[in-house]
Amino acid sequence: MDIRAIIMGVAFAVMWSSAFTSARVIVAHAPPVSALALRFLISGLLGVLIARMMGQKWRLTPMQWRATIIFGICQNALYLGLNFVAMQTIEASLAAIIASTMPLLVALALWLFMGERITPMAIGGLVAGLIGVSIIMGSRISSGVDLYGLMLCVAGAIALTVATLMVRGATSGGNHLMIVGLQLLVGSFALAVVAAGTETLVIDWSWQLVVAFLYTTLVPGLAATLVWFHLVDRIGATRAATFHFLNPFLGVAIAALFLGEALGIADLAGVAVIMAGILAVQVSRQRKVSANPP
Repeated sequence: MDIRAIIMGVAFAVMWSSAFTSARVIVAHAPPVSALALRFLISGLLGVLIARMMGQKWRLTPMQWRATIIFGICQNALYLGLNFVAMQTIEASLAAIIASTMPLLVALALWLFMGERITPMAIGGLVAGLIGVSIIMGSRISSGVDLYGLMLCVAGAIALTVATLMVRGATSGGNHLMIVGLQLLVGSFALAVVAAGTETLVIDWSWQLVVAFLYTTLVPGLAATLVWFHLVDRIGATRAATFHFLNPFLGVAIAALFLGEALGIADLAGVAVIMAGILAVQVSRQRKVSANPP
């Protein structure tokens, strides 16, 4: 892995992790579902436009359409929608930690439900991840965290895990950015329907809201996707996924820096253990791919 790939991987992790902090600012000033629907609409239209400029086609394969619809609903509408609603009552750092466990949930589901063989290192990583989450949850629950918001974040992580398992390999065949743009538009439509029936459009306008919305739309929403595709093209999806181990630390660090969210000893210890668990699982998968090339 060369220095350029490392820079791209760290940049992606920073952009992904920062989305929770900017989302926390947005939901403090605007209805969460409506704001997210608008974000997806803008990001989706920009993604489709850039994809067309890159020569990508509207015509997708049946598997790509399946991936587009499933991910548009499960990742964008459910995972991010539930997290936006949850962050009205829970801190961005906690939401980021829960979302960061997705690689662990995917590995666990592949082992339990799909019969994928798992190495001792990966088992150790899963156990470490469970311990880390237990440390943080125990600390936060004893401190009076909003359980409803907490469960929304957990449900969102599960929705993303299910979507990941259902569409594995379905985006092969090119048109990656076009697929992402269409996924965002699917999510926007689904959330707009929900927002129309559940929210009153009352916005507390401020420069913080405008900056957070523009940042969320353009950086985590679009730039991170482009960086991810370039990283995967450069080093492969399995090696690129190793950078996910940075997400728990970056998520809490960015929230502490920009929102002043407090971090306890239990939070720091739990994050460190989760990071070790994710790294162990991802390295194990990388070694498995290297030992069994396609």
